[in-house]
Amino acid sequence: MKRFVNYLLIAVAIAFSGCVKKAGEPAAPAANVSGQEIEKKVDALLAKMTLEEKIGQLNQYTSRWEMTGPAPGGDENQVLQEIKSGRVGSMLNVTGAQATLEAQKLAVENSRLKIPMIFGYDVIHGYKTMFPIPLGEAASWDPQVAELSARVAAKEAAAAGLHWTFAPMMDISRDARWGRVMEGSGEDTFLGTQMAVARIKGFQGDNLASTETVAACAKHYAAYGFAEGGRDYNTVDISEATLRNVVLPPFKAAVEAGVATVMNSFNEIGGMPATISTHLLRDILKGEWGFDGFVVSDWNSIGELIPHGVAANKEEAARLAITAGSDMDMEGACYITLKEQVEKGVVKEALIDDAVRRILRIKFRLGLFDDPYQYSDPEREKNTLLSPENLAAAREVARKSIVLLKNEGGLLPLKKEGQRIAVIGELAASKDVPLGSWRASADPNSAVSLLEGIQKAVSNPAAVTFAKGPDYIVGQRAFQTKLQYNTTNRQGIAEAVAAARNASVVVMALGEDCFQTGEGRSQTEIGLKGLQQELLDAVYQVNKNVVVVLMNGRPLEITRMAGTVPSIVEAWHLGSEAGNAIADVLFGDYNPAGKLPVSFPRAVGQLPLYYNHKNTGRPTGDENVVFWSQYNDQPNTPLFPFGYGLSYTTFSYEELKMSSETLAKNGTLQVSVKVKNTGSVAGEEVVQLYLRDLVGSLTRPVKELKGFEKVMIQPGETKEVQFTLTPADLAFFTAQGKWEAEPGDFKLWVGPNSAEGLEAAFTLQ
Repeated sequence: MKRFVNYLLIAVAIAFSGCVKKAGEPAAPAANVSGQEIEKKVDALLAKMTLEEKIGQLNQYTSRWEMTGPAPGGDENQVLQEIKSGRVGSMLNVTGAQATLEAQKLAVENSRLKIPMIFGYDVIHGYKTMFPIPLGEAASWDPQVAELSARVAAKEAAAAGLHWTFAPMMDISRDARWGRVMEGSGEDTFLGTQMAVARIKGFQGDNLASTETVAACAKHYAAYGFAEGGRDYNTVDISEATLRNVVLPPFKAAVEAGVATVMNSFNEIGGMPATISTHLLRDILKGEWGFDGFVVSDWNSIGELIPHGVAANKEEAARLAITAGSDMDMEGACYITLKEQVEKGVVKEALIDDAVRRILRIKFRLGLFDDPYQYSDPEREKNTLLSPENLAAAREVARKSIVLLKNEGGLLPLKKEGQRIAVIGELAASKDVPLGSWRASADPNSAVSLLEGIQKAVSNPAAVTFAKGPDYIVGQRAFQTKLQYNTTNRQGIAEAVAAARNASVVVMALGEDCFQTGEGRSQTEIGLKGLQQELLDAVYQVNKNVVVVLMNGRPLEITRMAGTVPSIVEAWHLGSEAGNAIADVLFGDYNPAGKLPVSFPRAVGQLPLYYNHKNTGRPTGDENVVFWSQYNDQPNTPLFPFGYGLSYTTFSYEELKMSSETLAKNGTLQVSVKVKNTGSVAGEEVVQLYLRDLVGSLTRPVKELKGFEKVMIQPGETKEVQFTLTPADLAFFTAQGKWEAEPGDFKLWVGPNSAEGLEAAFTLQ
């Protein structure tokens, strides 16, 4: 039950001063508060605030000292005094129940109006218990999985005193060179929307004031994943049609799902930084969509308007940002200049009031005015973090995120006895890499390694040998620093070859260090770094029974690998239970059912690469003639297409049927297909439906995902899978500047991935 303080119930004027419950005092349960009641309280509080106090709510600062330690001096003391004076609306990177309690007391027990701060943190794929990176989790094609991991992450984060996560990231990304591809759900708008909404539900639950939920943040608004050259923070220049049809739908769905906050992106779009885009913030987000939460800048993105070249100084940057609709300044220290600008009449106070109202609204919804300290419970924190239930959930999500890319000759699953298994590669023994980038408060080296998972799975651990191979990273590996790869020291290759020669089967862990992807981790090449390919070649020479377990945060260029080794398992960075989850798949305790949320290129020169591309005026031609849209040195197609993934069983698709060959303007179209398990073990299949609008007022993609369903099918069993299409499923942002479905002819495919499927056609009337 939630506790409350008396001042919310005192008089119509609500005399906030001096009435907040002190930390540790008992409290009575809070009544449910309606949106209308919250609005009255927001207005009443806003009416009591001075201009300086209002502007204070717009500022967010990172933690600059240990909150449970002595009072700071120097520059940190200035932030301390601002907190105590009520001039800080939020802090980030304050973690732990005791630390957040002490920080909150500074604001509540010293400031005039006792307004609580909101504590935010990057809880991206877990707080203490790590789940798969979001890109890997999207490979489950299972929104319930995304909701589960977000719910566990929220429960742990809230137990550590946090109110707000800077997630989910819902940037559509078509370029694997971009380091932050690991943080989203891949290249497709439809799949990305489903996963984003599920994560918001997991984070926020049904009651934002519950101490088991946190406020979510839809980021990055907008088009951050379209950075030129895949280089982080870079320029974006896309059309309004691409913005509306590809980039914005997940954000619109997030608003409809009740997301509490939205974060600006670093990039510009067509010369206008997103942080000051009135079109994005005022016209679309707060206007068309009616978003009533608040917008936070990304780290110093308001201050970065100066190097962008659209503001001469912090004062001008602040004026542009508040006018456009950015409500909170993260670590920019720009909005502190607004008081003087309002007093001079340069900035209207109504703009300040709108931003403050939005921030207070979320604080009320979080229950922070009922009890500013309700999240900061050290006992609950102790009992919640890394609980057996949370770790079990992490293992379940991790194994559902694994994609089987290749399995020639049925090399997998492995036997738990009677085989000599050589486990090779530095990544196989790592207990840190599987935690992934953006790992929140995970304990370093706390993951179950692949080696440990295999050793626990087999009947005789002595039958498992390990060879590290050559070092992968030279020197320091950390989130903030650039990695250096070993390309000269081959010590360890001979030992690995010897282990492989004496083994029945080899399991090699290859791919990327977890700090090779993430923010600022863009690369011009996305193949195997260091001596990994050389190690693989040497091992394969002496033992052809090689299973490669890929650990990576982006699609990799693995054309050479795919042309040789018989089995490839895409395992991403799977989190705390990585080794156990991978072993579950390797030994057949779990039949892999993951599908790729991104296309894997044949060569880096194909990037950006995505299945739902446009057709062009010359889509095909004679192989001996060059004058059509092609590469002269590689096929246009990916190595592994979007939606692709194998199983330990096989499936056949039969009898694609439609209820009609026409779809009425206000009607529905039923689509069904029969899927049979033609193998010998039970398995799940992700049945995917794609559409193509053959003629539109604007050119349309060759295919677009419009539905999917994951079904479990027993050996020999046939299941009928049904989809329902409406005109809304065919709508897009047309040449008329409207979101609408245009009458005409459509193609339809249902199959196992974006490159295969049964085909039909219908007409929208």
